[in-house]
Amino acid sequence: MTSQPASTPSVSVTRDGHRRFTGRSQRGGVVAIGDKSYPDTFTPGELLKVALAACAGFSAEQAITRRLGEDAAVAIEVGGDAHATEDRYDVLTERIELDLSSLDESARARLITVIGRAIDQACTVGRTLEAGAAIERTVEQLDADA
Repeated sequence: MTSQPASTPSVSVTRDGHRRFTGRSQRGGVVAIGDKSYPDTFTPGELLKVALAACAGFSAEQAITRRLGEDAAVAIEVGGDAHATEDRYDVLTERIELDLSSLDESARARLITVIGRAIDQACTVGRTLEAGAAIERTVEQLDADA
């Protein structure tokens, strides 16, 4: 594996079997990754969608809780179908569900605007996808003695 500066969080995956991996964060987080034949896993595409949804939630949380309270229920769904012939998504759709019944129409509109701005400004995952980040890849010899 390539070493990264200490300030850059990294994740890793290790192969557990045919089309099945375990993902790990430096902080000890673990996630099961597999193709659709494994019901207890996330596919890589699902993880991408989860990352986008969570990033939107993190980015909008302060605006939401400030206006709706610390116990405000928030559900974020990200969907999107893979391109028919290319292994990629053309469009990812993001839907945020909130109980806005305590707000008048003006306050609802303002909150919706603030949520959009917060996500556009602070969601690293969304901003990275929109910018089309480059991927730098290396393949290295496994050290058999390690």
